[in-house]
Amino acid sequence: MAAAAARAVLSPAVRRRLWSLGERLLIRSVAGRSLCFGGNRLRSTQAATQVVLNVPETRVTRLENGLRVASEDSGLSTCTVGLWIDAGSRYENEKNNGTAHFLEHMAFKGTKKRSQLDLELEIENMGAHLNAYTSREQTVYYAKAFSKDLPRAVEILADIIQNSTLGEAEIERERGVILREMQEVETNLQEVVFDYLHATAYQNTALGRTILGPTENIKSINRKDLVDYITTHYKGPRIVLAAAGGVSHDELLELAKFHFGDSLCTHKGEIPALPPCKFTGSEIRVRDDKMPLAHLAIAVEAVGWAHPDTICLMVANTLIGNWDRSFGGGMNLSSKLAQLTCHGSLCHSFQSFNTSYTDTGLWGLYMVCEPATVADMLHVVQKEWIRLCTSVTESEVARAKNLLKTNMLLQLDGSTPICEDIGRQMLCYNRRIPIPELEARIDAVNAETVREVCTKYIYDKSPAIAAVGPIEQLPDFNQIQSNMCWPRD
Repeated sequence: MAAAAARAVLSPAVRRRLWSLGERLLIRSVAGRSLCFGGNRLRSTQAATQVVLNVPETRVTRLENGLRVASEDSGLSTCTVGLWIDAGSRYENEKNNGTAHFLEHMAFKGTKKRSQLDLELEIENMGAHLNAYTSREQTVYYAKAFSKDLPRAVEILADIIQNSTLGEAEIERERGVILREMQEVETNLQEVVFDYLHATAYQNTALGRTILGPTENIKSINRKDLVDYITTHYKGPRIVLAAAGGVSHDELLELAKFHFGDSLCTHKGEIPALPPCKFTGSEIRVRDDKMPLAHLAIAVEAVGWAHPDTICLMVANTLIGNWDRSFGGGMNLSSKLAQLTCHGSLCHSFQSFNTSYTDTGLWGLYMVCEPATVADMLHVVQKEWIRLCTSVTESEVARAKNLLKTNMLLQLDGSTPICEDIGRQMLCYNRRIPIPELEARIDAVNAETVREVCTKYIYDKSPAIAAVGPIEQLPDFNQIQSNMCWPRD
C-alpha cells in the first residue's frame, strides 16, 4: 500500500480510504498452518522452511496483561513504533457512532503531563512525526523517530492513550474540526461512494455506519462517551505495541513493561463481542445530472482476512487490476478489462478492490464514467467477472500472482509500512506471516482454483451497488443482478 508513504500530505479522510482499499494488498492470508483448495493441500509452513531469505526476524512477546510486543530489527538509524488497537467504528452503536474517530483527534490535545504545545514542541525537537488513524475495525497511534529516541517515543505514546486530559474546551474545538473534515469528505466522491456502498451492503449494522459518524453525533459526543470507549476497549489483550527499523526487541519489551505492564488491565468479564454484520445485495443511487461524471462501485460479499479463500480472491482482484486514462500502454496492458475500456473509451478510470474485515469483506470495482457509457462499462465489468468464473487462463493467473507478490514486497519499503504490517497482522492473525509462507500460498493458486473460488463468490450472487452523479443510463438493479450469470452479448 502506497498510502503509508503519502500520509504526510493526504487528508485523514483519504488516508482512511487508502487504508480500507489497501487492505486487499497487505498480506491478508490464512492464520492456520495449511491451506486447502479442493483436493490439494498446501503445507505452507513446510514450504516456507525450504526458502531462506536474508530478512530480520519478527520477535513477539506477550505481557502478563495480554499486551503483545512485536518488532523487527533491521538496524536502521530510524524507527517506527506504534500501538495497534483492536477497536474501531465497528464497535460503536448508533448513539455513539463517531466516538473512535473523535478520540483519535483528542489524542494529541494534551495529557496530564504535557499540554498540547509541550507535546508538539517535544515531537518537533526530536525531529519525529506523530500520527494516528481510525478504520472500521482498528485504531492506530504511531511515531517515527531516530532509533536513539525510541524510549521517548514509547513514553509519549503511552502518555497519550492513558493520560489524555480530554478537556471540555478541546472537545468543543475539535468538534468543529471534525465537522469541517466531514465537509471535506463530502467533496471526495470516492469517499462518498464507498460510504454508500458500505451503507447498502451492510444495512442496519455496524459496518454500514461511517467512521466519522453522523453530524448529530459529532455535535453531541461528550467527555463521558470518550472515557467510556477508552475504558471499554483500550485493554491489554486488544493492543499490540509494534516497532520496526533500528529497534532492539529486548529494549522495547522493557519499555512496554514499564509503561503498560501495570496500567492496561484485562477486561473485567468477557471481551466485548464483535457486532455481527450481514451482507445484503442492494443499491443506493444518488442521481445528480449536474455532475460531469458518474461514480459507481459494485461489489459482492467476500470473506474475512483469515478465510482460506482470501489469497485466491487477492489474485482475482489483481487479475482485474486498475486503469486510468493517464496510463500508457492502452491496448497492450495485461488486464483484459483495461484493454476493453481503453479500446471502447468506456470510462475515465477504474480500480478493483478486495476489502477484508474479520468475518466478511467486499470484492468489487470502483469506476468513473461518462454519463453515456455507464451501462456499457458495467456490462463489460460483469462480463469480465463471469470470465474469471469460467475461462481464465493459466498464463493470466501466473502473471497476476507475480504482480501480487511484487506489490506486497514493494509495499514493505521503510520502517513505517513494515511496522504497519506487523501491527495489523498481529491483530488479524496473532502472528506475522513470513514472506516465504505467503508466497507459497500464492503459488498454490492456479486457474482452476480461481475459477472455482470466483464461481463461489461472484457467479449468480446479488451485488451491492452505490452510484452517484448522472446515472440515468445505469441499468435497473434486477437487470444488473441477472447479469451476474451470463450477461447479454
